[in-house]
Amino acid sequence: MEELILNFGSYLSKEKQLSANTLESYNRDIRQYTQYLVENQIDLFSNSNKTTIITYMIYLQKLGKATSTISRNLASIRSFYQYLLLNKKVEADPTANMESPKTEKKLPSILSLKEIDTLLNQPQEDSPKGIRDKAMLELLYATGIRVSELISLNVDDINISMGYIRCYNNSKERIIPIGSVALKALKEYMEAHKEQLNGGTEDSPLFMNVQGKRLTRQGFWKIIKSYTKKANIQKKITPHTLRHSFATHLIQNGADLKSVQEMLGHSDISTTQVYMNLSKNKIKEVYNKTHPRA
Repeated sequence: MEELILNFGSYLSKEKQLSANTLESYNRDIRQYTQYLVENQIDLFSNSNKTTIITYMIYLQKLGKATSTISRNLASIRSFYQYLLLNKKVEADPTANMESPKTEKKLPSILSLKEIDTLLNQPQEDSPKGIRDKAMLELLYATGIRVSELISLNVDDINISMGYIRCYNNSKERIIPIGSVALKALKEYMEAHKEQLNGGTEDSPLFMNVQGKRLTRQGFWKIIKSYTKKANIQKKITPHTLRHSFATHLIQNGADLKSVQEMLGHSDISTTQVYMNLSKNKIKEVYNKTHPRA
């Protein structure tokens, strides 16, 4: 069983080219499922059936797992059995025709314009670190790019004179304009760090840590967590919150859904439509607070 799990991981990495985070989720889900099988005296994947899977889903439910977690587990197990079937390790896929548990779509958390201003004004621009942090936060909110895309930016992905960045995600290129405030912060950052930035090659990272290496997701997470605390914002803020806020504020101010979809890099417009729902909720909230007969 262990060999099959390792081969499956290798298959996902090389053939499907999944991200490290996704691979980790698949691996964790399959190993937990395998442990459950062993504890129930099932020592071969070929000895499992649909009842086994259903019983496992009920087991996860009794453990108090969220519906979204159970649904993700089923997706991981389904992919695994499809791999086993493809390689003739099982005669049938026990997950075939099984429906995932219905999950409620949670609307993402966003910041108000006042909260955005408060958060983005936290970095003190009297130090190289403060100038860097200011540029990163302003750029995130101005473009709506993902944190993974932000830390992947190279110096030559920035066009200061034309006012845009070039961003890549899964080999797809997006050209995103930069607003005047973010452009100013970026100019100041590049001027303050010009020796460090000009000393590299074309693929030199735009944003670096104190060791002069490319900033990591974990590093940026610590940065935004620190400024959230300083800003005394009580909402739970993640690096993705600025992306959600960017999209919602654009739609609230009249941007069309198709343009927002292109800027966010969504392949399916239905993913972008969640921000339309957020905008409608905001309008309803304002109406209920201000209309005399609401």
